[in-house]
Amino acid sequence: MQHVLSVLDIQDQISDILKQAQIFKQGHGTVEPLKGKTLAMVFEKSSTRTRISFEVAMYQLGGFPLYLSTSDLQLGRGEIIEDTSRAMTRYVDGVMIRAREHQDVVKFSRNSRVPVINGLTNLEHPCQALADMLTILERKGSFKVKMVYVGDGNNVVNSLLLATTLLGMDFTVACPPGYEPDPEITKEAFKIAEKTGSTLEVTPHVQKAVKGADVLYTDVWVSMGDEEEADQRLKDLQAYQINSELLKLADPEAVVLHCLPAVRDQEITEEVLNGPQSAVWDQAENRLHAQKALLYFLLKD
Repeated sequence: MQHVLSVLDIQDQISDILKQAQIFKQGHGTVEPLKGKTLAMVFEKSSTRTRISFEVAMYQLGGFPLYLSTSDLQLGRGEIIEDTSRAMTRYVDGVMIRAREHQDVVKFSRNSRVPVINGLTNLEHPCQALADMLTILERKGSFKVKMVYVGDGNNVVNSLLLATTLLGMDFTVACPPGYEPDPEITKEAFKIAEKTGSTLEVTPHVQKAVKGADVLYTDVWVSMGDEEEADQRLKDLQAYQINSELLKLADPEAVVLHCLPAVRDQEITEEVLNGPQSAVWDQAENRLHAQKALLYFLLKD
């Protein structure tokens, strides 16, 4: 049994999962390989792409997706997460959790009888990183590219640090002081980069960072849970917007990614988000294909 709480949990399988995702996207692969399987999907935070993509993925693989918000569960009335795990995982074949605190998912997994997938926590978003890598592979044909993330060094960036270095991609995080990604994950990513040959950098110098980049990536500046810091965040991050002027510094064939939802004219302009260099909507679609491959990898007999 294997859990996927971090990109590190699939470090030896990430290439195979991406290959399987391509097979599924092309309409090939085993018909209903998860027939008779049930996936519990626990949501502590609201969701559009994670919920829809996992629900459709499980259905298309022949299984049954079971949506559960915390208000549907005794978790909402104070049951400890360990007890929820001990009971729930006797009923289902797998669990995907979208939670606030990463440690809650860790606790759940330690008491689980079935594979547990991190659908997003405050520390990592491994499912998003898989979809991002699939999109880059489609658009660029390989991982021998330079990607630059611009903005807040959040959970998405933490997973991207690991995914890019595992695949040998060059990755730069351009963020203001105080908005750097998790230091322990960054340290681990540098170790991986030494083995795979990736060039990895965290810098506040955004214009220098994006020069010649093949991929530009950003995310919202005020995530769920950061609302009290909104004014300060908007002030600190205003120089880190992906707009047409910044995009001109990148490679002429550069593509733009955003994991969504987007706040237009904050972290990215409307012109770029829906412009000819945007791969954002393919990226969103690829959540489905990447997660089908991940579910197949974890739950198939």
